[in-house]
Amino acid sequence: MAWRKVTISTFLSERKGRYKPDEAMRMKLKRIDKIDFSNNIHLSETTETKTDMILVKQGDLVISGINAEKGAIAIYRGEEDIMATIHYSSYTYNEDEIDIEYLKWFLKSETFLNVLKEQTKGGIKTELKAKRLLPLEIYLPDKPTQKQILKKLNNIEQEVLELEENIDDTAELLKKLRQSILQDAVKGMLVTQNPKDEPASELLKRIKAEKEKLIKQGKIKKDKPLPPITESEIPYELPKGWAWCRLGEIAHLITKGSSPKWQGVRYLESPGILFITSENVGTNSILLDTPKYVEEKFNEIEPRSILMKGDILTNIVGASIGRTAIWNTDEVANINQAVCIIRFPKTSLNKTYLVNLLNSDFGIGLMMENQFDTGRGNLSMGEIAKFTVPIPPLAEQSRIVEKVNELMALCASLEKEIAHSKKEADYLLNAILRETFQQKPKEYSQKGIRVSMAAER
Repeated sequence: MAWRKVTISTFLSERKGRYKPDEAMRMKLKRIDKIDFSNNIHLSETTETKTDMILVKQGDLVISGINAEKGAIAIYRGEEDIMATIHYSSYTYNEDEIDIEYLKWFLKSETFLNVLKEQTKGGIKTELKAKRLLPLEIYLPDKPTQKQILKKLNNIEQEVLELEENIDDTAELLKKLRQSILQDAVKGMLVTQNPKDEPASELLKRIKAEKEKLIKQGKIKKDKPLPPITESEIPYELPKGWAWCRLGEIAHLITKGSSPKWQGVRYLESPGILFITSENVGTNSILLDTPKYVEEKFNEIEPRSILMKGDILTNIVGASIGRTAIWNTDEVANINQAVCIIRFPKTSLNKTYLVNLLNSDFGIGLMMENQFDTGRGNLSMGEIAKFTVPIPPLAEQSRIVEKVNELMALCASLEKEIAHSKKEADYLLNAILRETFQQKPKEYSQKGIRVSMAAER
């Protein structure tokens, strides 16, 4: 095997020609929109441009000056000439000297990044233009060895892709497992029923009585009467001791109108009232990485939507409809019109049980079936109040929540293993590339890519 030290310009030449915007548009050629990290060129039909352009011909190697190290490198296979912005470079190459697929692998390797770092000012942080690329000195094997290495790399890449596909399949199965756990929970199939538990019907009587008391005291408004549950609304048979009810019978639902123009939402830490939007309500979690604030007088104008610890929040507008979580903090906060508060009297069911119910396929189905189209989806308070929900005995609710928490903890542990496996797959390919393209190869094993390098200076 013969390796020799060469400059990249030995086998690669930049295609010359730079066209001003007016001239480029007159040529009416398609242009490169992007090169993805899987080496695919995406073309745009537009011929409009405000920047200088370069020409690309069939068979040219095209390199993104910004994302080359991530794999934005491709061979243009089309028959018609195309154009690209000056953030790209186009090259012809000597096929006797270089296997272009081998070169694409090399340009994605850590060894190439090290060559850039050692031989050019600014390293990879500066755009990779021809004036920086072509003078670089690298060690290049002869053409037969390039093809031998390329075959091994392609085989290993296929193995890694299959591994990643298996990891993705496992992740999808885990997602389905989480939903299966929640579905079993709301159907009474997750824990054993105890005939000594007080039936849910008694719990519902107490909740309704307390809600009526709050209405009489003027603490909450009287809701519109809800229709009785029909047989067609009951999707499955409940275990003994469970009961179906409408959500509005046992909960008080709160949202608000359009936010006033003066509210002045601020994205930085600032005095004021924490403002909760649909972005902050995740699936079983409150997301406050980017808190927003409104002026304090917001709570004076909208007192009914001031959050209370233990409130259940669910999103009712847009793509995040149905994401539900508990507000479990004493921090003063209010909501915008994309969020609904589900509030229960003190004598109540287990709120975590209801959150699990609403985040289950059953609960999400209720949300999706009852939303109305306003261009991006919307749920009304009236529809949410009519949700038909399964209620277990209070003691069983606690057992269900405990079991769900236990199983979800196992799922979380599996997720960490999957994330670790993804990192391992990425590391495997990078390690092989690093070993393959060392700066001074001395041997190459047929049993796999085992290229050892001597530090020749």
